Amino acid sequence: MSRRAKTSDPQPYDFRRPIKLSREHVRTLQIAYETFARQYTTLLTTSLRVVSQVSLVSIQQLTYDEYISALGNPTIVATVDLEPLPGTAIMEFSLGTAMASIDHLLGGPGGAQAERPLTDMETPLLRDLLTRVLEEMHYAFESITEIHPKLGVIDYNPQFVQACAPADAVIVASFDMRVGTEECLGTICMPFASIFPKLQGNDNDITLSSGQRAAREEAHRNMASALGTTPIDVAVRFEAVRLRPEQIIGLEPGDVVPLGHPVTAPLSVTAADITFAHAVPGSQGPRLACLVVPTPQNEMEAH
Repeated sequence: MSRRAKTSDPQPYDFRRPIKLSREHVRTLQIAYETFARQYTTLLTTSLRVVSQVSLVSIQQLTYDEYISALGNPTIVATVDLEPLPGTAIMEFSLGTAMASIDHLLGGPGGAQAERPLTDMETPLLRDLLTRVLEEMHYAFESITEIHPKLGVIDYNPQFVQACAPADAVIVASFDMRVGTEECLGTICMPFASIFPKLQGNDNDITLSSGQRAAREEAHRNMASALGTTPIDVAVRFEAVRLRPEQIIGLEPGDVVPLGHPVTAPLSVTAADITFAHAVPGSQGPRLACLVVPTPQNEMEAH
């Protein structure tokens, strides 16, 4: 009898980061980033008028500290707001590729460039190019969620960029980038907590048919109608009185417990220990009753 072939090697498991991207999550991100890479390639080639190529290499889950420590210095580090998602993403690529791109934009031959900070004239050119790149990211991620990436600050030292806490999990996509003869490895880093809920699926992101939408609206109306006729227990209460355990145990019929409730203050009307109104006590025929009154000013200020 032949032995079954080994299909995979053991994978390390970090118990400090128990939440990992599943194969389905990685595949969803892969489709989005491959679409982004194709759009990025077209944009660079048409804008710089030189053959360019951007291709996805890998998608990894790391800590922010691991990601930042692996980046070169100097390099282009651009922060990106992922509206309406919380958190800040990072778009990073080599300074040499940025300088070559700017040289092509200005009609130059490109190629190897001196690594130095961008001038006041070069910075707006790079920002305009990256802004158009981020518009392609918006299109690529439409299948996952609606995002409107907005370019933030551009820095050269990754250690100066504090987009996340060092121990926070991030999802890092790596790309092979080529602009003319200049090549580098670029990355896009997204906060794990921002994108992971969207990868799991969100009811608000699901497109419903007209029949499904009608059924959901009818269910909502039925639930609201049923809740409107459901009886609940309502209590009218004085302010609480504090007693020690021995005082409670020693209570006997006929004992009087003094209340600390001011005579001029209304009582609290509560349900499930939540105060939703105030009232003064009274009677209606043989029954005890209360009259709902406006909420005292001090209560309104407290809320």
